[in-house]
Amino acid sequence: MGLPLITKAEYKTYAGIKSTTQDAVIDSLITKVSELVKNLCRRTFVDYVDDAKVEYCDGGHNIILLAESPVRTISSVDYSSDYGQTYTTLTAFTEYAYIRSTEAITCLNSSGFTYSPNGYRITYTAGYEILPEDLKLAIMDLVSYYIKNDSAIHSNKAPGTNTVQIEYVTNTHLPAHIKRVLDQYTANYV
Repeated sequence: MGLPLITKAEYKTYAGIKSTTQDAVIDSLITKVSELVKNLCRRTFVDYVDDAKVEYCDGGHNIILLAESPVRTISSVDYSSDYGQTYTTLTAFTEYAYIRSTEAITCLNSSGFTYSPNGYRITYTAGYEILPEDLKLAIMDLVSYYIKNDSAIHSNKAPGTNTVQIEYVTNTHLPAHIKRVLDQYTANYV
């Protein structure tokens, strides 16, 4: 599990909660909601701000899209011709360049990044040191949503039947105001 996106203190201030009776529930939900948001948005936001992320790519294109954003630093881009057994570091601004506007590494060689299984290793840091306020608000609203809806998985049994209906919450079933914010932060790899 990665780092939580909000703190219990932030949530309790937002929700106006002064007692400690719900602390265990809030701690649990913050962890779960943080993972849910990371999965829905296909990025971690805070996990690689200080600790480097290492990604592997096969190449075969002119650009390499990184999984995390916004990119803070790129430590190295390495190439392997032996399927990842050994790597040679490529030279920035000679062999590759990071293009901030597209959040991608582009090959400066006209033929692009040569296809090679496990051929490229990129080491970088990315994410937000301070999470954007609108994203924090959506996360806090989502924690409140789960608290009010008993963890949002309901088992409804109609009177006089033995059938149980289970509703699973997906990003399309989230409250609209939360979904709109999360959509703005969802990584798009198209």
